[in-house]
Amino acid sequence: MGNFKAVILIAEDEVHIRNALQRNLIKAGFDVILASDGEETMVQFRANVVDLVVLDVLMPKLDGLQVCQLIRQESDVPIIMATVLGSPADRVTGLDLGANDYIVKPFSSRELIARIRSILRRVSPGVRGTLADRSVDTTVVSVGDLVLYPQTRKVYGQNAYIRLTEIEFYILYFLVQTPGQILTRENILQQVWGYTADADLNTKALDVHISRLRTKLGHSTVRIMTIQGHGYMLLAR
Repeated sequence: MGNFKAVILIAEDEVHIRNALQRNLIKAGFDVILASDGEETMVQFRANVVDLVVLDVLMPKLDGLQVCQLIRQESDVPIIMATVLGSPADRVTGLDLGANDYIVKPFSSRELIARIRSILRRVSPGVRGTLADRSVDTTVVSVGDLVLYPQTRKVYGQNAYIRLTEIEFYILYFLVQTPGQILTRENILQQVWGYTADADLNTKALDVHISRLRTKLGHSTVRIMTIQGHGYMLLAR
């Protein structure tokens, strides 16, 4: 990474936890931005370039689940949910909303830092090191009523701009290369993220991205079909 320092946004309403995490993350070589409630988290997120968010669930004004939803409407930035709510149902809820990981309080700064580094190794290089950095064919791609512009990462459907996050664009771009063919989740993970480790967590994240992509495509003639037990297939009418 050279002199690059990842920027971590810590959203935590308990001041002693927030300050302790800030000290330890700075010692570990990260730049840190702090927020004490959900509204401030969104203000800081939109005002700064953030590489990962550590997001407490039980925050005032907007809770962590609401903030996670808002962030996912705008960005694929990695999110670690941090909370005392550690039941399987709570974990599934956080992952369904697009979180990358879930850590239960009380936890040590050492464990959190290890998780942050692990996610940044997996997710950031995956996004930036596969389709984002490789020589992508800049040829405009048309399928059904969709038109994809790889050079600008823009998509239009029925002549209207469809706002996609970076990962949503890459998933769609990969799917439109082989319409009518079944693509396994593992294959999509490898092509878009550049890894297939932690399969359960990563396939859950992929399913969330696919769900959002379907919603954004709306009434498009292009459909992303789930092939149970296999993966996904793109169909165009």
